[in-house]
Amino acid sequence: MNFRTAAIAALSLSAALVLAGCSAEDDPTPGTEQGSSEQAADVNRTDVAFASMMIPHHEQAIEMSDIVLAQDGVHPEVVELAEAIKAAQGPEIELLRGWLHDWGIDPDQHAMHGMDHGDGMMSENDLAALEAAGGAEASRLFLEQMIRHHEGAIVMAQAEVDEGRNPGAVELAQTIIDAQTTEIQQMEDLSATL
Repeated sequence: MNFRTAAIAALSLSAALVLAGCSAEDDPTPGTEQGSSEQAADVNRTDVAFASMMIPHHEQAIEMSDIVLAQDGVHPEVVELAEAIKAAQGPEIELLRGWLHDWGIDPDQHAMHGMDHGDGMMSENDLAALEAAGGAEASRLFLEQMIRHHEGAIVMAQAEVDEGRNPGAVELAQTIIDAQTTEIQQMEDLSATL
């Protein structure tokens, strides 16, 4: 099973788990009275799953960036990349949380803290290894882990582009695909020089 197949399977399972927590009453689809009626009419389950799962995914990317930024001797381009990831993903988290609130969904209730490696999420052991590394090793490990993390985000975002209904969410998903595809190439190029 290749990475994309495994990631799509994991995403499908994660989405099913998110949506299992949504009753018919809190499914933000046309005709519901949750959230602002105009916005709720423009939302489907894929939009909710995307926003719910991308929040903890982005939160972990920020955590990984904070870990490497606290290290001494990290390659300057890795520092620059970690700062850029934080600058981009922090506001996106707030945007996603705002959408869920507007759609009548509790972001904390639907957060997918149980996502697995198929979504590009790092394990506690992965994060501990990054924290224990220093200098050049921390730089190398951060790039390796963040490439996998970005690949998972791209799969999640592509599902939103393919199946989502909310124009803002679809647009954000495409932005994530474009930005993180570019960053993966930068990280691969940088990894080759370390």
